[in-house]
Amino acid sequence: MSEKRRDSKGVLLRTGESQRKDQRYQYRYQDAAGVRRTIYADTLKELRDREEEIGQMAEDGLDYAAGNISVNELLQRYVGLKTGVRYNTKVGYKFALDLIKKEPFGKRKIRDIKVSDAKLWFKKLHKDGRGYSTITSVRGVIKPAFQMACEEDAVRKNPFCFKLTDVVPNDSKRRIALTEAQQRLWMDFIRADKTYSKYYEEFAVLLGTGMRVSEFCGLTKADLDFKQRRIRVDHQLVRENNGRYYVEKTKTAAGRRYIPMTDAVYRSLQNILVHRPKLKTERIIDGYSGFILIDQRMNPKVALHIEHACVWAMKRYRQLHPDQSLPSITPHVFRHTFCTNMANAGMDIKTLQYVMGHSDVGVTLNVYTHVRYDRAAEQMIRFASLLPDRAV
Repeated sequence: MSEKRRDSKGVLLRTGESQRKDQRYQYRYQDAAGVRRTIYADTLKELRDREEEIGQMAEDGLDYAAGNISVNELLQRYVGLKTGVRYNTKVGYKFALDLIKKEPFGKRKIRDIKVSDAKLWFKKLHKDGRGYSTITSVRGVIKPAFQMACEEDAVRKNPFCFKLTDVVPNDSKRRIALTEAQQRLWMDFIRADKTYSKYYEEFAVLLGTGMRVSEFCGLTKADLDFKQRRIRVDHQLVRENNGRYYVEKTKTAAGRRYIPMTDAVYRSLQNILVHRPKLKTERIIDGYSGFILIDQRMNPKVALHIEHACVWAMKRYRQLHPDQSLPSITPHVFRHTFCTNMANAGMDIKTLQYVMGHSDVGVTLNVYTHVRYDRAAEQMIRFASLLPDRAV
């Protein structure tokens, strides 16, 4: 009787399983068509999870390896393999899956989808009123799902590897930044309004730091260093639809940073703490406590609180000042405006990238589309004066 095979850790391997010289695991099996297939994984657990999926699909009469599953089933498989994703990413997955389930396209077999089919479907979505950003979100899920199927030989080619703007016009709204006059108009209104003046300090901090609103909501007393006048940003506070609070890391590793306090931000943060309700028991969320923003129910505020404050304050403003129009204002408009203000003030791009917490300098560079003409003219004249005289 031959000795049963074990891996390098002494774990007994099942039929079809083996461990390669590079320590990766592999599993060989026959698909529904009798073709020999092999799958690979870095760990035995991962390999066996995939074995179970293949077995389950076989029981359900599906042949993943031959592409005999629907687009919807492929997406469920792809999303099901994702672990440790952020809450917002989960929401994005659910949105895309729900949208595609309503489409006849989702019922088609993945082996039958060609590039032209994918392009025509995107054009249909746009014709049905889906915006460019929505289609981009859908593509962000379906393209990597097909790439997974392609790498596992379930399909020969990923039909979603094309430039989206070649098919669908980019009609997404350009991010706006408030002008200096608009900033004064808005903040003066908030300061003077009896109902919404309570949000003045919060708006002032967002406008003066460029923080993401979830980063702002995640700030605790321990994150404020008034002595060195700086704010530590290394996490953000999130609340799911079911009401569960949790703390997660910043959007990217570059999001971990210190933001200097200007005099205005320093005063606003001090005022927030002065008017912060005195709690009998500080709520602890994933080891964090002492959140500086507290709602009426004595719970930490989340992004939705401040977003709603912007919406209702804007409605009030438009009722009282129909002759002085302002663009719609959101917490992200404050962030974008801050970035534009710093760019206009001459902050160098790498410093601005750090303060904004952008992982890619290209994201920061996009804000320079808002640099004012007078700023450009001023810099051209100043730099031209430094150049040697020459014939024109």
